[in-house]
Amino acid sequence: MRVFVAGASGAIGRQLVPRLVAARHEVHGMTRSESKRALLSELGAVPVVADALDPDAVAAAVAEAKPDVIVHQLTSLTGVQRFTERAAEPTNRLRTDGTDNLLSAGHAVGVRRFVAQGVAGFGAYGRSGAPVKTEADPLDPSPPPEFRETLAALRHLEAAVLGARWTDGIVLRYGVFYGPGTALAQGEEQFEMVRKRKLPVVGDGGGVWSFVHIADAAEATVAAIEHGTRGVYNVVDDDPAPVAEWLPALARTLGAKKPMRVPRFVGRMFAGEAGVAMMTEIRGASNAKAKRELGWRPAHPSWRQGFAAA
Repeated sequence: MRVFVAGASGAIGRQLVPRLVAARHEVHGMTRSESKRALLSELGAVPVVADALDPDAVAAAVAEAKPDVIVHQLTSLTGVQRFTERAAEPTNRLRTDGTDNLLSAGHAVGVRRFVAQGVAGFGAYGRSGAPVKTEADPLDPSPPPEFRETLAALRHLEAAVLGARWTDGIVLRYGVFYGPGTALAQGEEQFEMVRKRKLPVVGDGGGVWSFVHIADAAEATVAAIEHGTRGVYNVVDDDPAPVAEWLPALARTLGAKKPMRVPRFVGRMFAGEAGVAMMTEIRGASNAKAKRELGWRPAHPSWRQGFAAA
């Protein structure tokens, strides 16, 4: 097939493009940076430089590529060290205006499938009920203030993609990425924070996280591109775990001292209400549907072994 990947130079794009090329698909990789042309060529894609927030530029790029499938992996989170609504605003625009621009361009050329990046990690699901959520469970109806605009943008993306009746709209709700090109990798920011005991367990550490190795996320995306059907899929590993379990285990893997523990009110001072919620309240996600319907199996079924290889 001919596949148009928006955000092809990002962490998941750099994993996805070579896999699509190896599967003999023709890949057109879009980036807004002229300096990324060489990288995309090296990955095997036809480079496309366009601003996702410019509807005319997106329409022209998609019209020239004439893709069978559009893949929306656009974010703008590079260098973001602490989540705030201000830091998330560029990504939120990509999930609203950028999504609309790509859908409009795809409709004009009649793409058969539209695959978009959603979120299962970072507190997307409601913080009550079962500790592990399925795709049938709602996104958080009352997120902390710092997450409200982000959840609104994700709802927009999902409604727009799933509501496009002219194509098979697919949303992949990814877990927390780790591995090459992410902040959870050897020498990168979050691993170093754990190594230096700068990431404590807040409160009871009861927030349940679902992780996914970036390579496994790319493999699931290939499966969705090739034979996914309309709907939402959680793309996470087999082992959702509370912070009180995975954070000390990561410290041991890194040869670091056990993380400190701080009460909620202290966590609120340095991480805000959203940070406390992520440490104490968020829910994990089940990958049963993706495994059943996409035929996908993560090569790193648990973060326990995966962190050591990251």
